[in-house]
Amino acid sequence: MLQVSKCIPQGQGLASVLLKRATTVELDWDVRQKSRFDATDSLGRTLGVFLPRGTAVRGGDVLVAEDGSLVQVRAAPQAVLRITHCSNHGTPFDLIRAAYHLGNRHVPIELQPDHLKIEPDHVLADMLRAMHLIVNAVDEAFEPENGAYATGGHTGGHHHGHDHHHGDGHDHGHSHAPATPSAKAKLAAIPIAAAAPHVHGPGCGHDH
Repeated sequence: MLQVSKCIPQGQGLASVLLKRATTVELDWDVRQKSRFDATDSLGRTLGVFLPRGTAVRGGDVLVAEDGSLVQVRAAPQAVLRITHCSNHGTPFDLIRAAYHLGNRHVPIELQPDHLKIEPDHVLADMLRAMHLIVNAVDEAFEPENGAYATGGHTGGHHHGHDHHHGDGHDHGHSHAPATPSAKAKLAAIPIAAAAPHVHGPGCGHDH
């Protein structure tokens, strides 16, 4: 067994020629959310992965084996529920409402601009359909958000690749006084249109 104890988020800093030579390993979220697991790469080598506790491995990350070889992680397609809003009778804001209610239930959620993904759950699927959302069972990669205070990994399947950090003893040489609102600045009221009542019909696009 080849031991792996290092993970490079999205292969940051590695030359493209090295990534092309890397073997691959395909893992679903159930495995990737663990910091210790066994896997088999594309060359048939058995990998014993021992990462810092709390580390979640994402698709595109690169594992470094004890012999210096690189293994690029691919997020394996898995059964998930893909949630979209009803374009005929709803708005994209319905997805925000859905994310709020799912978050209250501590459900792992993948957030995308036009859809959400969760792991299969028929009770939650019924709840979402009752909210006039469209729920489809699909096989796709799953990259849920990490918790806001998660440590040891990176958030939501992406990595910024930079730190917002000032070194110890750093001095700006000037004070940061509270910003004074400009006399010309005005607060604009944003009108909120009332949602149209939902009408069930042949073009509804979801089950009830």
